[in-house]
Amino acid sequence: MAERRSDTRQRIQQVALELFTEQGYDKTSLREIAERLEVTKAALYYHFKSKEDIVTALIEDMRGDVTEVVEWASDLPRTPEHRAEIVRHIPTVLTRSMPLLRFAQVNETALRDHPHGADLGQLMWQLLMLLSDEDADAEHQLRSVLAMAALMIGMVPLPIITAPAPERMGAAVKVALELVTGQIQSA
Repeated sequence: MAERRSDTRQRIQQVALELFTEQGYDKTSLREIAERLEVTKAALYYHFKSKEDIVTALIEDMRGDVTEVVEWASDLPRTPEHRAEIVRHIPTVLTRSMPLLRFAQVNETALRDHPHGADLGQLMWQLLMLLSDEDADAEHQLRSVLAMAALMIGMVPLPIITAPAPERMGAAVKVALELVTGQIQSA
């Protein structure tokens, strides 16, 4: 029974994110989410009392994933090999969090103004900082930022990058690895 409830919560989150992305967070109502799900508003209220509760649950999921990687990576020495390990872990987090990242792109103010949005942003910065050293020169720090950007861009279909998602993500990881290790990666 708990598994069914979890599936229902995930379906609500998925549909809500679709609507938030299509129409915008502010222009989407709980009634519209319930209608798309073909459930009553009361059934939706059983799981989430507000749109903010839906976004909070999504942020908490992503925050847990990012925290796990940050805690693991914080214990690693700052070597090119360990930065490469971190780069290889980030796509898993981004893949699970892609719907929330798309929501954030379209509804930047809703996430920025959300009580937990700043916490998530801070965690993402911690993750980024693990790809660099505080005392590194500007070029090294820039490479770290560009590595994270490459990973995030690799997640999103773009008209200029026509490769299928797995190939696109593989290319993004390769580029990110080159940036954080300073070594050209073989195919």
